[in-house]
Amino acid sequence: MSELSPSEHPFSVDSSLETLAISLPETALEIAAHLGLSDLKRATWAWYELSGAVLSHYLVDQEARLQRLIHWYYRELGFKPKEDYFGADAADLGYCLLHKEGNSTTLAVVLMLLARQLDLVLEPVLLPGHTLLLYKRGKERRYLDPLSGEFVTRHYIHALVRGELGNGARLKPQHIKPVKLKRLLTRMLHELKAGCIVSNRFESALECCNLLLQWHPDDIHIHRERAFIAQQLGCITLAASDLQYFVEQSPHDPMIELVKMQLRDLSEHAETYH
Repeated sequence: MSELSPSEHPFSVDSSLETLAISLPETALEIAAHLGLSDLKRATWAWYELSGAVLSHYLVDQEARLQRLIHWYYRELGFKPKEDYFGADAADLGYCLLHKEGNSTTLAVVLMLLARQLDLVLEPVLLPGHTLLLYKRGKERRYLDPLSGEFVTRHYIHALVRGELGNGARLKPQHIKPVKLKRLLTRMLHELKAGCIVSNRFESALECCNLLLQWHPDDIHIHRERAFIAQQLGCITLAASDLQYFVEQSPHDPMIELVKMQLRDLSEHAETYH
């Protein structure tokens, strides 16, 4: 894994959101390369090639331009969901650019960035467990599912929410509200973290937590996740510290007794990771 100083981290708390917005693909690709996933140079060139090629599909009529982009992206280029949907590669923007496969977020980000090249605005909408793209034209609001390239109904969106939160979950206004860059990058990093865990890349998953905590230092759930990952690596001191932080900051959490048991268990293990 490449080494970055704190000031060089893509998620440094000193980073300007305006600067990140200008260089969104580069930022996300640098994160993946830093985690030891896709190759930065190859992925960057893949982005340059796509962003240049899409310009030939600029049509005067906005609706025709959008439909042409969607057809080119899914039918001609063949972007599609990755079979190993929850693995690290599916959450890696670089992999998506190189292999034209990804999860709903990486597929959405590539399409969103290509749309921007054509003066089209597609905004990310982060449902629980799924990403959509919002297209606005006047008072019209349409939601596109990046897994299929199809526009979907509110009933379909509600079904996605229920599938993640339970049948009793309501579709709330905040579910379908577009998000800003910081939220999008945070979602991408959370998905990279989860994918690295599924793929048994625990060192990369630990670094995902470290990057997330630069932006969200007081998030007790990230601390608890990092404790789990650190324990898998044998980094007992870090795991115990994060669990202790969880106990102190959230004494009434329903999981508190389980966390206390984990702390007691950790006290019986020796440090093996350095």
